[in-house]
Amino acid sequence: MSTIPVHDSLIYIMVTMSMVDRQTSDRELSRIGDIIKTLPVFAKFDENRLTEVSKTCGEILQDEENLETILNIAAELPDKLHETAYALALEVAAADLHVEQEELRFLQLLRDRLDLDKLVAAALERGARARHQTE
Repeated sequence: MSTIPVHDSLIYIMVTMSMVDRQTSDRELSRIGDIIKTLPVFAKFDENRLTEVSKTCGEILQDEENLETILNIAAELPDKLHETAYALALEVAAADLHVEQEELRFLQLLRDRLDLDKLVAAALERGARARHQTE
């Protein structure tokens, strides 16, 4: 079992999602902050640790095996948080209203690593699209 706290693992997934296309936007960073402030899964997270956790994720992503490491961390989350982890990644991907190929690939890898049912993944994806729809 991983020694990485659940909150940190979820943040790693969101930060990776924002960095995977090498164009982290202000909207993505703002969305991560909003998620941490508002979602129940982060109720016990000390927001003062966000910078530290994000920096650690950035260091992990400097390694050759960067995405594989993050995917392994994601897979170690409790099963009941697999859908949550995927939904959080989708929220960050949709935040800037445009999803790049690198982001789609990371979502595919994450979906596979979390062993999400295709219908569940499709429902989460559709929900994210609906929440971020513009006129």
